[in-house]
Amino acid sequence: MPENFKAPLILASASPRRRELLAGAGYEFTAVFPDIDESSFSAGSAEPAQYAERLALAKAKSTARKYPDSLIIGADTIVDFQGRIIGKPADAEDARQIVQLLFSEPHKVVTGLAICRFRDGLEIVAHEITMIYPKQLTQRQIDEHIESGRWIDKSGAYAIKENGDEFIERIEGSLTNVMGMPMELLGRLLDDVIHDK
Repeated sequence: MPENFKAPLILASASPRRRELLAGAGYEFTAVFPDIDESSFSAGSAEPAQYAERLALAKAKSTARKYPDSLIIGADTIVDFQGRIIGKPADAEDARQIVQLLFSEPHKVVTGLAICRFRDGLEIVAHEITMIYPKQLTQRQIDEHIESGRWIDKSGAYAIKENGDEFIERIEGSLTNVMGMPMELLGRLLDDVIHDK
């Protein structure tokens, strides 16, 4: 956490993992569910990183209007498979297809990050990219993963643990980014806000 950080902070997210990461880093914050319909956002011709940033900013701005004096953090994590945007699976069959695709080749996890404050029009948007090198999964491992339900509400139909993952050979970049909140990037952005005010 940046030194001397005192601003009221709100996380515009329902993600338990993002709350855990912020709390674990020592931030004092309130979590608020963002009032947006993610399914209404079409990627169109946007690059994966642009799309993640757009969603993160929408989440932050929708919350900033209700809490004009607070710093609002919005985040959105997607998977970039060779330029194709992979979000959260719609159902078990969709999850199966996603897992079979992603665990065949290296792919990127992209998190868009936005910080807003309504009272002074502050808007900062950035993103973090982590490269994932997966292990080759057997059909049995895929079946067990789908049956477990651990894919539900997870971009790319999987989640990585703090101590690594049985499905991941290695990663290049931020582990917390893959978990849904790039804490290193967040710290730098909040530090910039403090020194610019």
